[in-house]
Amino acid sequence: MQLAYLALGSNRGSRRSCLREAVAALGRLPGTRLRGVSALYETDFVGPGEQDPFLNACVVVETEVSPEELLEYTQQLERAAGREPDSHMQPRTLDIDLLVHGESRRDGERLQLPHPRMGERRFVLQPLSDLDPELTPPGTATPVRDLLAAPELAAQRIREVAGDDWWEEEV
Repeated sequence: MQLAYLALGSNRGSRRSCLREAVAALGRLPGTRLRGVSALYETDFVGPGEQDPFLNACVVVETEVSPEELLEYTQQLERAAGREPDSHMQPRTLDIDLLVHGESRRDGERLQLPHPRMGERRFVLQPLSDLDPELTPPGTATPVRDLLAAPELAAQRIREVAGDDWWEEEV
């Protein structure tokens, strides 16, 4: 069993409901147990152009599923939520990124572990820090709490909108 950390985001449609359904689906994956869910944050889009704000959260699961199988499952969840193919940097109903999977390292076209841009994104690091501020991604020497303290991240707006029980709330 490995601990895997995933980032979830949505800026299109019923954002909160979509994220809630994704958390529940991750907890139902055979060979996987949901271990924690971060608070829910609203963040500005980071990238070229303008988009509506995102809701973001992170989850940690204990899993016997390989990184490749977990990636495939998360992509199925994205498609089921209405994510359009080739929607990178476009508004998305659901975006799930595999950040860390135990000590696994990957540098493929389809999967890179740990996620290569998580240290540049406050909308990933803040909820990840909720789960484990001491987490040190494989191949690095810097824990999440120190990555989050980088001065260049201070300009990225983030606002907590719900505590870590948001995903259990009734709609």
